Amino acid sequence: MTDATIGAVTSDPWPAPRAREPLDAVVSVPGSKSMTNRALVLAALAATPTLVEGALTSRDTTLMADGLRALGARIDTDGDRWSVTPGPLRGGVSVDAGLAGTVMRFLLPVAALAAGPVRVDGDPRARERPMLALVDALRRLGVRVDDAGGGRLPVTVDGAGMLGGGSLSIDGGASSQLVSALLLAAPRFTAGLALSHHGGRLPSTPHVDMTVAMLRERGVRVETPEPSRWHVHPGPIAGGVVTVEPDLSSAAPFLAAPLVAGGAVTLRSWPASSGQPGARTPDVLARMGASVSATAAGLVVRRGGELRGIDVDLADNSELACVLAALATFASSPTRLTGIGHMRGHETDRLAALATELGGLGAGVTELDDGLAITPGPLRGGVFRTYDDHRLAMAGAVMGLGVDGVLVENVATAAKTFPSFAETWTAMVGGAG
Repeated sequence: MTDATIGAVTSDPWPAPRAREPLDAVVSVPGSKSMTNRALVLAALAATPTLVEGALTSRDTTLMADGLRALGARIDTDGDRWSVTPGPLRGGVSVDAGLAGTVMRFLLPVAALAAGPVRVDGDPRARERPMLALVDALRRLGVRVDDAGGGRLPVTVDGAGMLGGGSLSIDGGASSQLVSALLLAAPRFTAGLALSHHGGRLPSTPHVDMTVAMLRERGVRVETPEPSRWHVHPGPIAGGVVTVEPDLSSAAPFLAAPLVAGGAVTLRSWPASSGQPGARTPDVLARMGASVSATAAGLVVRRGGELRGIDVDLADNSELACVLAALATFASSPTRLTGIGHMRGHETDRLAALATELGGLGAGVTELDDGLAITPGPLRGGVFRTYDDHRLAMAGAVMGLGVDGVLVENVATAAKTFPSFAETWTAMVGGAG
């Protein structure tokens, strides 16, 4: 797949394959989008070149690379080996963030380090995603920012070529990316950054922990004196070699598949330990009845017995929610997914979308203040809309495993993080038995 086709939209609904026999498949997933985009930002701000190995090529990472190129970095790609040579950050450019939260948020503080205006815009839905806390934070740091009102895209950051930094408190409750965005650029602030989160619960804290770990791996001194407080000291970011893990969030539908279809699926190259939120997925599936084991071939998931409903807080693994909601429609008892109210501000309002689409196929789904209540019911086929959301596409594929006639609208939107998703999924189902 070429860069030009990544994220391409198709109007033809995809017939999600039904599993007629128990699964027997070995699957590989591409590199982590979250790690790839963090690695690219740090590499563009580094003192020396960086080689990113295992990088994901997808719509989100291509948009990040193009944005960093516009800002002055040289990025050369050779399969999953991406070399990044930092250059002086420049203004007078525009950046297309598409629908990528990491691009629209991570590149604003980077743009503040450039000399001159940098305009960031994206897809229509991107203009609805929350940015206000980050825009206000940059203004309090002395950066001139022109937005469309309410901290929404398009946003123009008029940098002076440097940023003083200092102390700052923000409300990152809408997205942990607002915190990570500031932390990633903070080593280049003259005084570093003492950052704290105030307000409600910070969602997806493992992603912030990932940011801190990746900063430390590049030689940056980061202190975490207490939860929701970080102190990034100023100093150079080292180049070198960075290895990206497989995307454990994109592995979720494959891990869930045998709980619907029976049999077993093996995920290659599952890390022995990982800071990715998706590393918690096997434990959640085990609570629903999966048998999970680590082997030399990879992580093996089997259906261990009755598929049970679950009451689970997904605040630290919200990327699992769409797939888990789909899986819950096949369970023998109701499910409650909580801690995910912030998902209303994701690529789409995921709570409303799941309630509509799963309900349209026969499940009982009720929106809660911070999640979903799901009651299994007689399921039927039909069109499953994705709202240009990669996780909805994956949820639709899970529904198709156990229901005839599920047609996933625009499955190509999975290219945001997994360009070959439909092909890999079909091969898994086709290899059943």
